[in-house]
Amino acid sequence: MKNPATEMYRELRELGWERLWGEEVARFDAGGAEYRAGRVALVRAVGVVFSESGCASQREAVVEWLRGLLEDPNERIRRYAMAALPKVGERAVVERALAGVARGVAGERERRHVGKALAKVAGRRALEVADVLPAAMAQKIKAGAAREAGGRVLLDVDIPAGVRIHLRGRRGLEGFVRSEVEGSRLLRGRMRVVGGGSGLVALEAVGGFTLGDVFSLRCFGSLNLVLGEVARDSEAVAGVIASGRAWGMVHALTEGVPRYRLEFVGEGHRRGAVAEIAERVHALRPEMLNDARLALWALDLHSAGGRLSVELRPRLVPDPRFSYRLADVPAASHPPLAAAMALLAGRGESVWDPFCGSGVELVERARLGGVRRVYGSDLSGEALRAAEANLKAAGVKGVLRCCDFREFPRIAGIRAGGVDQIITNPPLGRRVPIPDLKEMIGDLFALAAEVLRPGGVLVLANPVGSEWRGDARLRRDVSQRVDFGGFDCRIERYRVRPSRRA
Repeated sequence: MKNPATEMYRELRELGWERLWGEEVARFDAGGAEYRAGRVALVRAVGVVFSESGCASQREAVVEWLRGLLEDPNERIRRYAMAALPKVGERAVVERALAGVARGVAGERERRHVGKALAKVAGRRALEVADVLPAAMAQKIKAGAAREAGGRVLLDVDIPAGVRIHLRGRRGLEGFVRSEVEGSRLLRGRMRVVGGGSGLVALEAVGGFTLGDVFSLRCFGSLNLVLGEVARDSEAVAGVIASGRAWGMVHALTEGVPRYRLEFVGEGHRRGAVAEIAERVHALRPEMLNDARLALWALDLHSAGGRLSVELRPRLVPDPRFSYRLADVPAASHPPLAAAMALLAGRGESVWDPFCGSGVELVERARLGGVRRVYGSDLSGEALRAAEANLKAAGVKGVLRCCDFREFPRIAGIRAGGVDQIITNPPLGRRVPIPDLKEMIGDLFALAAEVLRPGGVLVLANPVGSEWRGDARLRRDVSQRVDFGGFDCRIERYRVRPSRRA
């Protein structure tokens, strides 16, 4: 069944700003209480239409009209005017008008609505009246003001030993993450692996460290500081988040007011539970603000059996490890996955990616060191432009060509046995069907056997799902199933038998 008010709103929006202002508003102003109550959708329509249309002087007139409606006898008209004002008016004017209303509003519903409107223009005046509004709205206003003031997560602040860390990421990459941790000179003696699970490597800090130290690792997806594990109870979760230990950590690691976004990971939005926990946290620790927009921190609630693991995650955009990614293309490699493939390749002086896309695998391999020559090819000019920008941002020089990979060795002057490594994530045929996918991958293996030196390696995401046995010179020594974002694929490594040129 259609909602009459919604239908009226849609019809009014279609009239355009001239008729809306020149005809409908005039009738509304001249109408009696009953007529105005039945046409309240007009107030909403005016707010939306004049947020997109009309000149400055007309918007000023609209703002004055809406400010007048804030004193209308009809509570619903007042609420609609509150919601419309931030869409049309200048921030300072709107904030002053709404702050004045907030001091005199008595009804809980209206106080909630004026608070919601103030949260959209939060500034000094809004902060002055925040505490007379419902707690949830007060927190939104404070978070909005803190957002405007700015802030950042500090990566160079010392964190003491004893903290537990969960490195989370793609299922199947756990071994790569553990290998990075155990091989890290920076973390040696300060971090040890204490457990894990699907998509998880658990660490314990046995010495002091910084977030920047942990971000020297490249194969994980997110860095989570574990605050505790509790029962599935709002009060218990809020108690952990607002604890002195959690506050001391987040306060020390934040420049500005700590703002967080709470989420039940893998369990949908759970808006009611999130709101309840956030209100409890604010009551216990007013300095911590829940903020769904551009929060500096995430508070992730992960299922841990019948309990919840409460984890503090820095929301760093862009990820400081992959800030070289100035450009991207559809179906480009997930950077931690590319880093894992580069790690699997090992040492070598020359590397080629036949399907280089935006160049992530090439950059990740170059960052490991020891590479003197970098080659990339792709059929897409857009991809090559992205790769060129990303390699330049990463300080990597390479030879990039827009061509079929089968032609690249000839074009680039690569002789037989002239490349140490091939690292590639070829088209998998998921988004764009490739009729000859198996034939294409077969050509890749055959070409790899020709251009790789004895002992060289081919590391690839193999979309055909079976070991390549078409050339005895290539021998598979690693095959790892990995989550590629909704489907599984295998990362494989093949070595060229040293005896092939004997």
